[in-house]
Amino acid sequence: MDASFCGVGLVSYICVLLGVAFFTLLERKGLGYFQIRKGPNKVGLMGLPQPLSDAAKLFTKELVKPTLANQFAYFVAPVMGLVLALLLWQLYPSDSLAEHFSWGILFFLCVSSMNVYSTLLAGWASNSKYALLGAIRAVAQTISYEVSLVLILLFVLFVCPSFSFMDVKESHGVVWLGFLFVPISLVWFVSCIAETNRAPFDFAEGESELVSGFNIEYSGGGFALIFMAEYANILVMSLFSVVLFFGAGSVGSLSWDFVMGVKTLFVAFAFIWVRATLPRFRYDLLMGLTWKSFLPLALGALVVVVGVMFCVVLV
Repeated sequence: MDASFCGVGLVSYICVLLGVAFFTLLERKGLGYFQIRKGPNKVGLMGLPQPLSDAAKLFTKELVKPTLANQFAYFVAPVMGLVLALLLWQLYPSDSLAEHFSWGILFFLCVSSMNVYSTLLAGWASNSKYALLGAIRAVAQTISYEVSLVLILLFVLFVCPSFSFMDVKESHGVVWLGFLFVPISLVWFVSCIAETNRAPFDFAEGESELVSGFNIEYSGGGFALIFMAEYANILVMSLFSVVLFFGAGSVGSLSWDFVMGVKTLFVAFAFIWVRATLPRFRYDLLMGLTWKSFLPLALGALVVVVGVMFCVVLV
């Protein structure tokens, strides 16, 4: 990679971190209005600088760690989680970039599967029963729903036989793939919510029984890094949902990047909407949902699609 490509990557990382900061403000404002109350509105104009003041507060607090914690793993886990979340933004399918990953979907699967290690490392290194229990539940949940995500990606790969997100973006015709595979796109969205440990599937941070879960022993900068990684994953999963299922191309004089940004923001807001609307599932219902419902549905639908495409090829 040349210096210009690395420079574009660095600028994109800074933009992602700023987007994460103001997405937290959107969530707090949105949840406030969903619950008929005001969100942050005291800092600056309408509370707009609130994320910046929160970040300054967290990163200037004293860095506290448990006495019996595994110190190296304890500090590496949050950094690893944020780095993996930012790596996925290298797959941003923009027309303005000179280079793209030709095997982007495989890279996405590899990096997203590595996220479980940062969660497990954070829970284990804290040397706390609550943290370890929350980490184990989060890892089991993430691994289970990755199976559904991989099977759903096969639907897209059958329509567009390429592992590049740019090729997938350009394969959308008049009809979005989300309209061709309506049940599958809904399963993808639910799997994304579970993959990012968001409500109503936030069992990694079930405050009522886990005292905040795997991140209970983190404060200050460590907690901020875990927090930023979670929201960066939400935004990137919203981006991939748009690329895979909700069309591409420009609208009139509007560029693809602007249209994609609006669609990504809408899908990300759906994460907030779901959190404000639905109560938390039971853990056994969550695991049964993927193994007893999503997996048979995806496999059955995949067999039907492969059969139809085989018949079309023969004809």
